[in-house]
Amino acid sequence: MSEILEAVVRGAAGDELAGMPLPESYRAAFVRRDDVAMFEGVPSQEKDPRTSLHVGEVPLPELAPDEAYVAVMASAINFNTVWTSIFEPLPTFAFLDRLGRESEWGARHALDHHVVGSDVAGVVLRTGSLVRNWRPGDKVTVHCNHVDDQDPTAHDDSMLANNQRIWGFETNFGGLADITVVKANQLMPKPAHLTWEEAAVNALCNSTAYRMLVSHNGAPVTQGDRVLVWGATGGLGSFAVQYVLNAGATPIGVVSSPEKAELLRDLGVEAVIDRRAKGYRFWKDEHTQDESEWRRFGKDIRDLVGEDPDIVFEHPGRQTMGASVFACKRAGTVVTCAATSGYMIEYDNRHLWMKLKTIKGSHFANYREAWDANRLVCEGKILPPLSAVYPLEEVGEAAYQVHHNLHEGKIGVLCLAPSEGLGIDDPALRARVGEDRITLFRRHGA
Repeated sequence: MSEILEAVVRGAAGDELAGMPLPESYRAAFVRRDDVAMFEGVPSQEKDPRTSLHVGEVPLPELAPDEAYVAVMASAINFNTVWTSIFEPLPTFAFLDRLGRESEWGARHALDHHVVGSDVAGVVLRTGSLVRNWRPGDKVTVHCNHVDDQDPTAHDDSMLANNQRIWGFETNFGGLADITVVKANQLMPKPAHLTWEEAAVNALCNSTAYRMLVSHNGAPVTQGDRVLVWGATGGLGSFAVQYVLNAGATPIGVVSSPEKAELLRDLGVEAVIDRRAKGYRFWKDEHTQDESEWRRFGKDIRDLVGEDPDIVFEHPGRQTMGASVFACKRAGTVVTCAATSGYMIEYDNRHLWMKLKTIKGSHFANYREAWDANRLVCEGKILPPLSAVYPLEEVGEAAYQVHHNLHEGKIGVLCLAPSEGLGIDDPALRARVGEDRITLFRRHGA
């Protein structure tokens, strides 16, 4: 790998990279099939990714005709890496086994180790015989929608495909590694003004937020809308508030500390709720929600922006869905993409049907949506919410930080990149966007 790393860092031409021999194995972060029972009987919050995520050598798989090898300069932690590492809601080896039954190429994925990670910034090393638009040496980011075009359900909107999967979560050979294997239709141009680690943190969360709030497949924001954003300085929320601001709408950001509230204001959000300072108790106990707390929450929103929110950007799930449905404006929309606090949700359906509200499900993004979201990053119109960077050897600690919500924005992971700050090819654009804006989350996280 040292020869490949040296060539990538000095910007070797594609022909040189294409002619370099690839290793038989590579360094990667993975979980093991033999470990899936290690946390049985342990509460979710006590399951520790630092004990289940391993970093070591794994065999390099054969390349399919529609795939590319990418040298991973940097990657990032997403909540799906936490789920894989704590084997919840079920071990991901079941996903790999199902993929393994689909085809000869799918069989490569059904292994006793699962290389995780669903974000990458890196350099194309090899392309399969069917790849048309990409060449060795291209600097890329990778989105995580893993789908082919052989099923009619994959057309119109590939997120509706019967065989749609999230790469690095429901497939093997993910991005927390020195090399990754991706389909050509996952590749996108790397933002030239960003470092490797800044470029690596955007694709999954940015594309998800784009579909939820910009695409016609979600609940598109229009000028003047008021949009409630849970976890507004987190990986998803930090992109959501930027899209709301860019649309000429008003974000109401919910955070969990004065420090996060300050960060949100520096991002341009004026309406901020610190939920811990307010002391909301949406649940009286494990089984009973408290509508009086929903009402207090709704009043606090109206005190800030004058009206109930037109859209609620919902992703915590069980802990907040009741409050989200209640607080949403009459005929408004709750758009949801996740359930990090629990997926068995409860809400009072009277507040939904009698006030003509809508709950809209959303899951990642199709290639066009991911591409358009990435273009906005490339143009400096969406900022990378990078707050901390870990080396690949410390991936377990990075996942632990996300598991316990000890971070802001996104956590990057250096893979082949020997240090932070590398990979900037357009310093003029970086200067126009503004160093202080690009590094806002890092400075708050310092």
